[in-house]
Amino acid sequence: MTQREAVFPANEGRHALYNMHRYSAAIRSGDLLFISGQVGSREGGSPHPDFEGQVRLAFENLNNVLKAAGCSMQDVVDVTTFHTDPANQMETVMAVREEMIGDPPYPNWTAVGVNWLAGFDFEIKVIARIPKSA
Repeated sequence: MTQREAVFPANEGRHALYNMHRYSAAIRSGDLLFISGQVGSREGGSPHPDFEGQVRLAFENLNNVLKAAGCSMQDVVDVTTFHTDPANQMETVMAVREEMIGDPPYPNWTAVGVNWLAGFDFEIKVIARIPKSA
């Protein structure tokens, strides 16, 4: 049986969020990496004040977790995003996504509208395949 292994980015000021809410940034299981929802939180856990800033910071936080496991966006196979106001947010999300997600083939992607994200307006969680070299 494969043991799960917690993955956290090094020197990240967001560890208080993980401790407070009792979850890991990611879990490595075999050659798969399951990354918890990443939000646009700054050092100390507060949300970035504007929506585009939250989306960019959420992707940055996601990239930090991927890097800690030896992965990149090219290793992501499945994405789920959560939005508090999808009709008014998708244009901004898609513009940032274009910059961050990389070239085809694109990962699976599911967008979900929600009414609460603990003070945030966007969250992204992914599953990645860990490269053999990692």
